[in-house]
Amino acid sequence: MPNQTERLTIKHIETDFEITDLANGTWDASERVRVTDYWSGELATDGRHFSTRILWSVTALYARFDANQAEELVVSDSPDTTRKTLGLWDRDVCEIFVAPDRTEPRRYFEFEITPNGEWLDLAIDTRGEERRTDWNYNSGMESFASIGEGCVTMAMKIPWTAFGRAPSGGDVWLGNIFRCVGSGPDRGYLAYNPTETPEPNFHVPAKFVEFRFWK
Repeated sequence: MPNQTERLTIKHIETDFEITDLANGTWDASERVRVTDYWSGELATDGRHFSTRILWSVTALYARFDANQAEELVVSDSPDTTRKTLGLWDRDVCEIFVAPDRTEPRRYFEFEITPNGEWLDLAIDTRGEERRTDWNYNSGMESFASIGEGCVTMAMKIPWTAFGRAPSGGDVWLGNIFRCVGSGPDRGYLAYNPTETPEPNFHVPAKFVEFRFWK
């Protein structure tokens, strides 16, 4: 069964910090959300489970992914973290989708990060018959990642200018959290709230959950 709740609470922090500071105690103030299921709702193997911690400040949204890594990494041999990299969805990657307007979840933003710090930001519009993607979207996001023994940690910091607005305490946005891991026929697609589509598909706004900004 899906392990999602109806909402994900995002705690406010008073002081910003560098996204490279993975040891910063501020992360401990956030709710740790475990993701254990594939997009289908089937339980994934433990070596693919991960957790997410999300924070917000006056200036930015912070998201961190701590993932088990029990198999060979699928990453670039020559990563470029100075600019967005297309095609990350074919590698090991964690993703967060964010829809600032809860009345129109079909317009949302997609942010991806890999275990070696590569990143991707996209603006998505699914209101028409075909999904439209703004490949030139420039969020100003920052990324950082670290590979450990049997685990990987990935973090991103996204300024509110990326969304065209900043939330206030008590506001509710919508979104979902994902991970792609492995390769070939055994490749896994995990989702906080499983999309339950016939084939792996994360772009299902109807399955977004509440992101509640608590202050």
